[in-house]
Amino acid sequence: MTSTENPMSLPETENLLLDRVGELAAGFAAVAAEYDDRAEIAVGHLEALHAAGADAAVLPERVGGQGLSYRAFGRLLRILAKADPSTATIWLMHAGAGVGLAELTRETSGSFFAEEFLAGKRFANALSEPASGNRFLNPQQDAVAAAGGWSLTGAKRFVSGAEIADYLIVNARVDDVPTFFGVPLPDPSVSVIPIWDTLGLRATRSQLLAFDHTALRSEYRGRAPGYADFATIPAGLPAISLGIADAALDALVAHARSRVILGKPLAHQQWVQFEVADVESRTAAAHALYDRGLLEADHGLPSFFPTLMRAKYLANKVAVEVAQLGVRVGGASGYLKQSPIQRHLRDAEAGQLMAYSTEVMAGEIGREVLEVTDE
Repeated sequence: MTSTENPMSLPETENLLLDRVGELAAGFAAVAAEYDDRAEIAVGHLEALHAAGADAAVLPERVGGQGLSYRAFGRLLRILAKADPSTATIWLMHAGAGVGLAELTRETSGSFFAEEFLAGKRFANALSEPASGNRFLNPQQDAVAAAGGWSLTGAKRFVSGAEIADYLIVNARVDDVPTFFGVPLPDPSVSVIPIWDTLGLRATRSQLLAFDHTALRSEYRGRAPGYADFATIPAGLPAISLGIADAALDALVAHARSRVILGKPLAHQQWVQFEVADVESRTAAAHALYDRGLLEADHGLPSFFPTLMRAKYLANKVAVEVAQLGVRVGGASGYLKQSPIQRHLRDAEAGQLMAYSTEVMAGEIGREVLEVTDE
């Protein structure tokens, strides 16, 4: 790369994909509130993304896909999350599960899962469990040896898109070691615990699943995630909050410019200008930090994991700050159910709860900065 090249520039093929996704996202945004109100998965949106080539693009070349760069992946998700964060979240988890199974079972069933992913089958991420908290890669539930492999009895929570999934990626302890498996659906031993009535990201329908002696087949067993694998979920989660922050800021600005108070738009009030300057600057900083992490990931730098953790931490907090300011600026109008401002606030809160939560990340980052060890 020469000194005059933009480090965030993308190949033409990736720009064309982003253009297609951008066109789709405009339609997604127009109906996002309706799907949120009904708490209904926008299946048509996910099918359109597959038809546009998003699934084939995100699958790495080494397992039969096109190998989207981290930079393009981040931009794609930010476009989607600004338009419809529920669709963005489901697609991210679908991509994480599909790519994960193709890579982690590469020596056994990886080609099968890759072909199913490219064919448009739906995948869902069933890793988080009530007993493990945010440590979704370190399950506390034990798999028991059974004919053909192992069996699992327990629960997995916040499984986005579970009701439309053809496959789950599931983990459990095998001989005290975290182990990953693909589980085909439907499976009578896997059931939905009907408690879904969430505050935000309602259209993800991220269900709590119960497993009752569910077969974990040996041919669908995978290795643990590695450094060289495409880090779909860690690289994607900051984009969800950043997209929400961007949408909330747009809604705030539109209201401030159109709402007239004492003969002038609300945007003329100094306190609004000061507050907007603060959240806009923090949002821009979060985007820049995220872009840095994506660039590091594309160059294979080991620093990309801690950078992306910091990006998620900042993005989660900024999204809430922007959305809260939107409610303050919107006043009573922003508190009405038909206002997009209240939906952005509800959605922004969800990002802080996604693993790793802001509290867990604050601890990780703080210990690193302070050089605190467990000794």
